[in-house]
Amino acid sequence: MDGQVTKVKSFSPQDFAALGVHQVAYVRPAVLNGQVFWSIHAADGTELARLMDRDTAFAACRQNELEPLSVH
Repeated sequence: MDGQVTKVKSFSPQDFAALGVHQVAYVRPAVLNGQVFWSIHAADGTELARLMDRDTAFAACRQNELEPLSVH
């Protein structure tokens, strides 16, 4: 167990950003030009899509085999 803790402590910010990059998507509300939408981001912060409602954003994540997580 101590070896695992040491490995995590030595992670760089880039290492943490890469965690879950192919399994997790972050969904958050955003506003652009007065229009509210839901933005989907990869684990590394790359924006993947913008959708008009939360349910559709979550469904899009699941259709693409990503686990959606809310970000506030």
